[in-house]
Amino acid sequence: MASSDPHSLSGQTALVTGGSSGIGRAACLELARAGADVAVNYHGSQDAAEEAAAAIRALGRRAIAVQGDVGSEGDVAAMFDEAENALGPLDIVVSNAGLQRDAKFAEMTLDDWDTVIRTNLTGGFLVAREAVRRFRKKGRRPETSRALGKLIFDSSVHQRIPWAFHVNYAASKGGLKILMESIAQEVAVEGIRVNAVAPGAIATDINKLEREKAGGLEAMLQLIPHGRVGDPEDVGRVIAFLASDASDYIVGQTLFVDGGMALYPGFRGNG
Repeated sequence: MASSDPHSLSGQTALVTGGSSGIGRAACLELARAGADVAVNYHGSQDAAEEAAAAIRALGRRAIAVQGDVGSEGDVAAMFDEAENALGPLDIVVSNAGLQRDAKFAEMTLDDWDTVIRTNLTGGFLVAREAVRRFRKKGRRPETSRALGKLIFDSSVHQRIPWAFHVNYAASKGGLKILMESIAQEVAVEGIRVNAVAPGAIATDINKLEREKAGGLEAMLQLIPHGRVGDPEDVGRVIAFLASDASDYIVGQTLFVDGGMALYPGFRGNG
């Protein structure tokens, strides 16, 4: 049977897309700390992915870096093949890869739109579809987990909060929300658990310039009731929880990891 510790991921294997940096890297390490072997997907930065894999091995787990563009159907199948050939059948898939191409709405190009939707939303679909197929092929392993498989999306507070000047990103995350919920509703009967995390402001490269410009951090903190910008590990730990049997009765849910940002802090003190 599975470990007596419901948080343990011992004997399980995970694939994390966009795992070479930021939240993805933190997720890889937290999954490894819980006992999982991890395939670290990357698109462009092989050195960063290899470094993340080395950090996982230093924790006593197996790891491999696998290249692939989540927006490419062929790449997605190939990365799953490579991960399973090296580490064995997958128990956990984290669909994390994402990007931004920001612009004022009337100045946003079709390429800006298509690039973000292709990676964030279509990529989420392709990764999720392949994960479900692989979970079914693997079959249940009650000695490691109660679930047939665990699929976790990295969404955003902007699946709920509109975001002017970022309409492509917000639309992709809004779409990801209903994609996740619809998949969960369909496959839960098989024992496949599908959930999401919705980070708020997290200290990653994607917002580094905004945080470091004059007054940028202070303006960001006005949106966070908890009074600090989050760390990637704050999200990584929640992902590891959602991958574990400790969350086995959580299905089709989004856990907001945002310091209270989704509470609309502009209304503090009754607005």
